[in-house]
Amino acid sequence: MGVEERVWYDDGLEPEELAFQRLYGPWKVSTPADAQELLTGYDGEWWIAGGWSIDAFTGVRREHEDVDVSLWRRDIEKLRGHLKGSYDLWSNAGGRLRPLTDERPDQPDDADQIWLRKHALAPWEFDLQPNPDRDGRWVFRRDPTLDYALDEITWIAPTGIRYLNPEMALAYKAHLNRPKDNQDLTTTLPFLSEAQRTWLADMIDHLHPDHPWPVRIRAS
Repeated sequence: MGVEERVWYDDGLEPEELAFQRLYGPWKVSTPADAQELLTGYDGEWWIAGGWSIDAFTGVRREHEDVDVSLWRRDIEKLRGHLKGSYDLWSNAGGRLRPLTDERPDQPDDADQIWLRKHALAPWEFDLQPNPDRDGRWVFRRDPTLDYALDEITWIAPTGIRYLNPEMALAYKAHLNRPKDNQDLTTTLPFLSEAQRTWLADMIDHLHPDHPWPVRIRAS
């Protein structure tokens, strides 16, 4: 039997990422351009969130494990039709995976991610985040009492790709407060307007009292 042959995994993975991929399978690193190609011809709205939205806004690039692609939860069946025959869709509810098939096409209520791969022996390629809406308005999942018009909380780059606004992306990231989230905050602060900084600090105070970020934001 000998030593395990690591043909599935990229070299140089951090131990935590390697453990994750050994459990769920390998990931291929995709980019917003890959997402744009994937969704060409898709008859629905979509946008990029997470760290890639920070990169696009600031022009400062860091390493990413995946690309976070958001779309309307109401359009999942439309997405299945667009990807039929090319990608399998798997709902992810806190690590509990289930394929979305013709027999069971509905996304479970507690599943807020959809992972894509071409077949069972292929790496995962995309992490989709179906977002709920309220009468066509984007619902903020950190506080579902809040909703916004999509154009209020996103912007469109010259490439034609729509991205989540940086202050909204950081409001999401504050919950986890990982090293990469702190890096994104440090990178983004010099580029934010006074109105954006004020909104972000006030929102984090609302969501996470005693969080350390608002002090940094207001001092910038």
